[in-house]
Amino acid sequence: MITETIRAFFLIFAAEMGDKTQIIAMTFATQYKVREVLAGVFVGVFLNHGLAIILGRYLSKLIPMGSIQIVAGIMFVIFGLLALKEEEVEKKGNKRSLSPIVTVALAFFIGELGDKTQLTAMTLSAEGNYPLFILAGTILGMLGTSGLGIFIGSKIGKKMPDISIKIISSIVFIFFGTLKLYNWIPVRLLKVSNIKIYFVIILSIYLLLVRRLILRKRYSKHSPIKDAAALLYIQTKLLKEAVDDICLGEEICGNCSGDNCIIGYTKKLLNNARNKEQYYIDQYVDISKLITKDFEERKVIEALSLIIADYITYGMIKDENFIINQIKGYLELILLGEKIRFDGDLFKYIRHIKRINYHIGENLENRIKDKLSSSN
Repeated sequence: MITETIRAFFLIFAAEMGDKTQIIAMTFATQYKVREVLAGVFVGVFLNHGLAIILGRYLSKLIPMGSIQIVAGIMFVIFGLLALKEEEVEKKGNKRSLSPIVTVALAFFIGELGDKTQLTAMTLSAEGNYPLFILAGTILGMLGTSGLGIFIGSKIGKKMPDISIKIISSIVFIFFGTLKLYNWIPVRLLKVSNIKIYFVIILSIYLLLVRRLILRKRYSKHSPIKDAAALLYIQTKLLKEAVDDICLGEEICGNCSGDNCIIGYTKKLLNNARNKEQYYIDQYVDISKLITKDFEERKVIEALSLIIADYITYGMIKDENFIINQIKGYLELILLGEKIRFDGDLFKYIRHIKRINYHIGENLENRIKDKLSSSN
């Protein structure tokens, strides 16, 4: 029982490494809370793989086990070769009418229909004895790769070796597929000449696909993860320049208060993000104890408008510990004396600010709209 769960987990985990669904999980994590994404993955995969396992059990009653094992071996080898294929990740708009969990569940259920992981679950079920344990293994495998995708998304500055992951995933499937074929193909066909032909064909196709993958990566300008990393790097660079401009300097301020100043502390966070890839705050800081000085309103508005414009253009990571979310709050404290909630609705956000200070709200709205129009 446990063996089937472990094998199912291992195969699904390997299959989804670097796959489109892992990138989708990472993308959803920038829009919804991590627990909502994982809950959605669980529901979507439970329904998708549950259906596959029911079909697999049905097929096992109609088709002899030897035939199922041979077909499974062939499919695993094909999946291994397909793992080297570049997949396009569709960009989907936010479905505001649905809850985050339902949105993610639908995306994963539909995205996995006919995918190699669904077919793998079906194959494992057809040859296994404990379908519920196989289902548990496939779900855990999907949650594992999705969780890793979310983790990479949260530590987006780190490089992800896409090609290496695809190659390892490919080798795992080809190995298990070849092992199945060796164990179940009739002995009369296991001649040395046939085995040599098999390996020559598989190796030739494998090397051709690896070469194609490497060339596409070398000459391709875009990769979902690299694009996200580049975007975050640019965002923190522009924000750092804006925050540096807010700093009054020792000529006006006198002795620098360093981390005890709200802008000094903000500069420290941005430096850690860019130099040490620390995009999340892992310790509580009492902002009320930080020194707030007579910063120039126009410059603070400029920095805040950068953040809000990026939220609207690229979406936002909802984790409160994400440094850009924290810095947004600091800038609002300087301008308005309190933090303002932003849920993606610019009109509602500006209206709230105008109720506190109409002049600041008007100027901030104009700067945000200028940035949005210039980016289109």
